[in-house]
Amino acid sequence: METSKAAKEQMLVKQHKQVWWQELERLQGTRCKLESEIKSCLNEDSLGNECFCELMNFEKELAEQWCTYLKAVIHPIHQLITHLKRQRQTSQHAPCHTGSNSAMVLEEVDFVRKQSKAVFENLNQEQQELEKDLSAWSVKLLDYSSEEKANLLSEHPTELETLECPYPDLKSSVLNEFWNLTEKYQKKLEDFDLQLEDIRRNFQLSEEEQWIYQAVLDQYPGNLLGRRTLYLDMLQRYFPHKSRHLLVEHEKYCDQYHFAGEQRRILVDNWTKSRKDFIQKALLTLLEACAAHEMESTLAKDRKRQQELCADLKAKVPLSSRVSTFVMAVTLFIV
Repeated sequence: METSKAAKEQMLVKQHKQVWWQELERLQGTRCKLESEIKSCLNEDSLGNECFCELMNFEKELAEQWCTYLKAVIHPIHQLITHLKRQRQTSQHAPCHTGSNSAMVLEEVDFVRKQSKAVFENLNQEQQELEKDLSAWSVKLLDYSSEEKANLLSEHPTELETLECPYPDLKSSVLNEFWNLTEKYQKKLEDFDLQLEDIRRNFQLSEEEQWIYQAVLDQYPGNLLGRRTLYLDMLQRYFPHKSRHLLVEHEKYCDQYHFAGEQRRILVDNWTKSRKDFIQKALLTLLEACAAHEMESTLAKDRKRQQELCADLKAKVPLSSRVSTFVMAVTLFIV
């Protein structure tokens, strides 16, 4: 029984290693590609750009801080490890010097411990400051997201509102139809948002644990054989204080949340397409109405001009008749 359990554990660990090594290689390749693109952009296309100069200075500053960290923390630890190994070998061959050497080793260990403690205290302080800044930005982003969500379907159709139309009733009818369509999508969007909030309240993990949960799942490709078994096993290693039942429950709610989120995204995409199609058709309708009105105005002007011309002709006919009669009378008198 124990042998079977140990063999199963070894097999799982081996599979985990394969997956994570593949992910590491992928991330390293992506990192190299991005770094190459950034350097190319900085060195060629953006010379003299103030923003990129600041980024280069920041990169230099980070590199200097990393070198300082290596010298202050990593190198002393490696030196201590090397010294301890050498000291151990020496003590095995010369046990009479063990007491004095042990005192020196303890003194060196204490020095490295104090030095590391000071460095880690500074790092913890910087971490707290960064987390505070990130929290402030997170609040701003959430506020912006809420505002964006509220204004998502409330954007006015300026193309329709600014178009001059000779038929106010037609334009008003088109705008009312647009807002009716918007209201239907707005109602569906609110339903999805409420559904997402309800599902999120059922999450079994904290916000920080949720980040870890999602990061673990992302490491295992969807087409991987035995994917669920592997990521649940890894999650239990990350969260030993969480039961498998709790993780499975959280998985169920996460699937529901992602499905509802995808449906919400599709709804927004459909609204964008419907809005575009509606505005195009409405513009065409209003433009056709404008063209018809212009044609009617032109025909009315032509009709009025023809009527005026006919009236002038009618007015000239009696006058020409009187002139002809007078000419004939004069001719007869002369004869």
